Amino acid sequence: MNIANDNEAKPSPCPICKKGSALAYRPFCSKRCADIDLGRWLGGTYAIPAAPADDDEEEEAPRPRPRLISPDDPE
Repeated sequence: MNIANDNEAKPSPCPICKKGSALAYRPFCSKRCADIDLGRWLGGTYAIPAAPADDDEEEEAPRPRPRLISPDDPE
């Protein structure tokens, strides 16, 4: 049993067109399918689910602006 051959046993199909994947564009079969997939990610078709943001979370209070002190200003 050769481990190197087990990893290369059967290439997975292209996730876009379902043809056999090409080594140069793995897991895709061509540059075209890779570009289609990239366009879907950039266009927002694919999204990673995330928990909705809570509006009740405390926001950091704005810092007070420093007061300018002149030499003639009594405190």
